Amino acid sequence: MSGTRAVLVPRERWARWVENFTASHGPTGWTVVDGALHGDAEDGSTVVVRLPFDASYDGGPDGLADAAGAAVPDDWGVLLVRRGGYAVARLAVEELRATKVGSRHVQGRTAAGGQSQQRFARRRAGQARVAFEAAADQAARLLDGLGTVVLGGDREGVSTVLADPRLRSLAPTTAWLDVPEPRRDVLLAAVADARALRLAVTNAG
Repeated sequence: MSGTRAVLVPRERWARWVENFTASHGPTGWTVVDGALHGDAEDGSTVVVRLPFDASYDGGPDGLADAAGAAVPDDWGVLLVRRGGYAVARLAVEELRATKVGSRHVQGRTAAGGQSQQRFARRRAGQARVAFEAAADQAARLLDGLGTVVLGGDREGVSTVLADPRLRSLAPTTAWLDVPEPRRDVLLAAVADARALRLAVTNAG
């Protein structure tokens, strides 16, 4: 078997994805294991499909798209953090209610040594701290009273932001969004990805 790859599939494209998978790998049998849909193709390829927002599934492939739509919470958010910026969105099901995107200058790494290296590291750490504080301020403002949130970006940065006491009520999902420096287009793409089906595909061969 080849390596397993993660794939995000919007629920609107699920039926076509199944058609293409079957055409490429042969007839596929479907079972449900631990709340996820498992597909085993004739050629030995496999796929494990999970609903967004950590929802559990107990049905066949035909009902998966509808279940993905039903899994979207009435009120939820997205928080993306990297050293150079952040993006926050609050949504009501699929409607954007509020967004905020911000950036802060954080110097890159340097090859210099000695005391100048230490001064640079302190300055860089201070810039990152200011950036994370700004992200926490906006997250606290936009996500106040919210439970479900989908996270992404830099894990260390996100952990730093979530350490803010004002964000203790947030309940992050297990999904993680790998994103570049957060900008508005990145945020909008992340919102769509948060609602997508999460697939782990292993091709035979």
